[in-house]
Formats: sequence, structure tokens, C-alpha cells
Amino acid sequence: MTNDQWQISNIQSQLESAYPKDEAKALAWWIVEEETGLSRSQILSGCKITKNFAHVQEVIDRLLHFEPIQYIFGHTEWRGLDLKVTPATLIPRPETAELVEKITNYQLPITNCRVLDVGTGSGCIAIALKKAHPEWQVTGIDISSEAIEVARENAKRNGVEVTFHVADIFSDSIEKNHHLPFTIHQYDLVVSNPPYICEHEKEGMRPNVLDFEPHTALFVPDADPLKFYRRIAELKLGKYLFFEINEAYPAEVSAMLADLGYTDILITKDIYGKARIIEGRMVG
Repeated sequence: MTNDQWQISNIQSQLESAYPKDEAKALAWWIVEEETGLSRSQILSGCKITKNFAHVQEVIDRLLHFEPIQYIFGHTEWRGLDLKVTPATLIPRPETAELVEKITNYQLPITNCRVLDVGTGSGCIAIALKKAHPEWQVTGIDISSEAIEVARENAKRNGVEVTFHVADIFSDSIEKNHHLPFTIHQYDLVVSNPPYICEHEKEGMRPNVLDFEPHTALFVPDADPLKFYRRIAELKLGKYLFFEINEAYPAEVSAMLADLGYTDILITKDIYGKARIIEGRMVG
């Protein structure tokens, strides 16, 4: 075993006290790649690690307290994008990448599509859509000014022009279109990954999510699990609507959309076989 391999093995062995073996191994490689600036293939092909590992133990200790590695290093790679993430934003998930993939492959009868991403957070959905379709006009809104600042930075670091605004979809200003820096009823496609985890589901969640990611972006009241879906759908902001959903409520979201006049409602399962994406169309 080389010294480089020993370093990775040592990191992994420490992390295995808190994480499954495969996850500990993945985290160990992530730490080494981040700290050295070398890829795994470069290290395995014989490139020597010359940098000082002075900060590695601090990273390990923070991981042992279940702080997400994305927050520790301040960024993550997602769908080929390098995204800044902070405790003000959710960490982008694989399921959300599936939502983006669904939209980018959708055969829209619109050339210059105007898109609104509601609850944009880090801006990952809006930026990924703009990256895939540079001709689209993409806007992202979020109630958090901190999240919007992160989203704006992410657009710059990924070389796309996306407009971001602070806005509360539950405010009268949104409904009446008053005192806003943008026009709310001008979009062809609306997408949202809103808060959808019910309060009672907290008990089964991992501490790296529950203790560190923003609860305002995660949770909805048990008494009103469709709160955000209903509000966004009622506003009828665009012809095409796409949601990431809680797998426990696909029938309820579908019925709600139908009651509001949406047609062509389709539910798509994610890679884990869970109902995760719903789409609908507003005629007229």
C-alpha cells in the first residue's frame, strides 16, 4: 500500500464509525480530490499527493458530526454544473436532475420558451435548463434573499444568464402583480421543487439533512401537504407546469391539478421507482 492509498484508507476507516462502508469510501475520495486538486484516476495512475493534509482532520470531524460535505467545501457538482451551496440552500438531489431531464427532453411547441422556476434555491434547476436551452428566457424566484444571492453567483460561475428575484408566492403582490421587479404572468413553462416533506416525516430523516439543510425549503405542515403545489397551480403562471413531488401524494396532486383545469396530467417515477414528477397543461 502506497502512502497515498494509506491516507485514503485512514480517512475511510475514521468515517466508517458513522457512515456505511461504501459511503465512507466515497467521502474519503471526495476529501482527497478536493484537498489535492487531483482526480481519482490521476491518484490511482501514480500522481503523488504533495499538498499538506493539515485541514483533513477538521473535515473528518465535521463529517462525523454529520455536516454535509457539500457545505463543508461550499460547492457540489450536479448535472455537470459546479454549484455553490450554503446552509441557505438545499443540496441538489439526483431526483431533481431527473426533473430537469424530463423538461429538457419535452417536445415544447415553443421556440423561445419563457420559464419560471419557483423556489429556485441554489438556482440549480433554472441554470441547468438555461444551459441545456440557451435560447430560453429563464427566471428564478425565491423567498430567501440569501438563496437568491447564491443563485446569482451560480449563474455567473456556470456562464449563463438567468434572472433571479426575491419574491413570496403567497404575497398579494404576486397575485395582483403589484410592485414587482418582473411581470409574473408572462411564462410558458413553470417548474418548482417546493417544500414537500411533511412534519411527521422528520423522524425518519438522516441528521445530515435534518440538522443542516434549511427547514423552510424542506417541510410543509402535516395538515396541508399540498400547500405550495396548490398555490403555484392556482396562480396559473404558465401553460406548462412541472413539479417535483412527495411520493406519498401523487394522486392528491393530480386531482388538485385536474380540479383547477389542468389537462394532460402525467406522473413519472424516479430511478428508485417512486412517484416523483408530475406535469400538466393549462389550455387557453
